[in-house]
Amino acid sequence: MRYAPHRRTPGGPPIDATAPRRIRVAAVPAGHPYTRAITDERFVDLRADPPPPGAAPGQWWPPQVLLPEWLDAHADEIDVVHVHFGSESSSTEELSATVSALRRLGLPLVYTVHDLENPQLTDQGAHRAALAVLLAGADEVTTLTAPTAAEVERDYGRVSVVIPHPTLADGTALPVGRPHAGTRVGVHLRDLRPNIDGVGTVATLVRAVADLRARGTDIEAVVRLNENVRDPDAAASIHALADGTDGVTVERAARLDDDALAAWLADLDVCLLPYSHGTHSGWAELCYDLAVPVVGTRVGHVAAQHPADFHAFRIGDPVSLERAIVDATAGGWSVAGSDARGAEVARRRVDRLDERERVRQAHVAVYRRSMRTEHAA
Repeated sequence: MRYAPHRRTPGGPPIDATAPRRIRVAAVPAGHPYTRAITDERFVDLRADPPPPGAAPGQWWPPQVLLPEWLDAHADEIDVVHVHFGSESSSTEELSATVSALRRLGLPLVYTVHDLENPQLTDQGAHRAALAVLLAGADEVTTLTAPTAAEVERDYGRVSVVIPHPTLADGTALPVGRPHAGTRVGVHLRDLRPNIDGVGTVATLVRAVADLRARGTDIEAVVRLNENVRDPDAAASIHALADGTDGVTVERAARLDDDALAAWLADLDVCLLPYSHGTHSGWAELCYDLAVPVVGTRVGHVAAQHPADFHAFRIGDPVSLERAIVDATAGGWSVAGSDARGAEVARRRVDRLDERERVRQAHVAVYRRSMRTEHAA
């Protein structure tokens, strides 16, 4: 994917390898795979997440970097604050205090709009209020897709730098899946967080699979849920929908680690995304890395991340899902375990690693621009 700048192109002055020291960035959160992926460690010193009092090891929330008292105590140790996720831990008033503290201390704020709608919330009122505060207070705004940038400008009056989501896959070898008969469609409902319509998606999938099989299509579907879910009643309904249905199986097991998840996805010919609301999708990025086409609902701007690999359906409309599955598998390049899949994964890997370098350079330029901003007193 190339950069899709919205009114302003990622850039700035050439990166100076003789700069006296790295830019010290306090990111919220620092330990997230996305944050690490966009960080060029040659020029950026990404500070570790400050642990909240009494938190379990590795827990970064509620983010301490957003607390004015933390900023006061550590202002001389950082150059930039970059907020990605975690604003739901703070009230609008608390975020306003954060912005005021940053202004008082002369510290620039960079804000990346990942979510116009928070996937962890049902009521979006508090999230939109947080967006308004952070966007008004940010020295630099970035986002992942041009349509999101257009919404940010329309609704909040801010111009964004569009920097695509980089690959999060480490190493050089990615799984290409195991060969199997027929077409294998999979949907992972994870822990049934608020933006996953597990019941509606599975009901649509069951009907679509039945109709395709009735017309002679060799197809099977697998539905996976984490062992621990947020909505046990929805999980029970999902099991009831799938039980005894030819061609549909349900897997219920512990959460997969990153390598196991990549292997699970690579065994699919199509990955079904079950979102009821949201803006972008890290799963769409991983599927692109693995050359697994995506069938998803038209929520947010997931379709804009990799348009050629995205095929839309509507929850409750099995005919639209049948059509999307047929379109996604046309041409045969997505077949798990095939030579064509392997070749496509290898080709994309080269492009994605090159893209990630450009993404990192673009963020260095954003940080440097933010540090030159004149702050209000």
